[in-house]
Amino acid sequence: MEPGFFLFALFVCAIIAVGVLAFLADRRRTEGMRALASQLGLRYHARSRGIPRQFQFLNRINQGHSRYARNILDGVHRGRQVLIFDYHYTTGSGKNTQHHQFSFFLLRLERPFPEVTVRPEIFLERLGDMLGLGDIDFESIEFSNAFHVQSRDRRLAYDICHPRMMEFLLAHRKLAFEIENDWLAVAMEKCLSPEEILVRITLPHEIRDLFPEHLFHQ
Repeated sequence: MEPGFFLFALFVCAIIAVGVLAFLADRRRTEGMRALASQLGLRYHARSRGIPRQFQFLNRINQGHSRYARNILDGVHRGRQVLIFDYHYTTGSGKNTQHHQFSFFLLRLERPFPEVTVRPEIFLERLGDMLGLGDIDFESIEFSNAFHVQSRDRRLAYDICHPRMMEFLLAHRKLAFEIENDWLAVAMEKCLSPEEILVRITLPHEIRDLFPEHLFHQ
């Protein structure tokens, strides 16, 4: 057998093996998410391109192109409407194409709000803060250094990021969330396993529970 042919055959076999492994992993995830939906009493949907359009007002949704949601769980959890899914979008094209996937949690609020975003701060944003070009500052220097908070409604941002909320976020320094209209959105850094989702599903509830109740009676 010619060495070149052998290498080509090996290459083809490797591609097939990778494809089979990816297919099996995807099937296991689908089965796991279906089982999780049943465990939580939620409905399961395989795929949706409507979700990116419905929630395009959210910053983490309205990015890139080729957007879609998979392994969607929706229904009522702890008395609140929730939507949980794997989110995918693409940036770049050709050889520079990058695929981004992560788990997304949505919890419906009792009333609509202006946009507020809270996320871990990065180094360049800290430079902007020093130049007076940054986000909203808080009395807690530790919190201001750790998180980037933006909103046109500064009073609302201060109401939401009160001392107990800041304490909670400082205990979850990788956590990012945003609110707009009547939705609270929490984006994870990656696609979580069904077991991880079962643990993290409490996060949006915990954030909502820390909102001052007077915000819902205005």
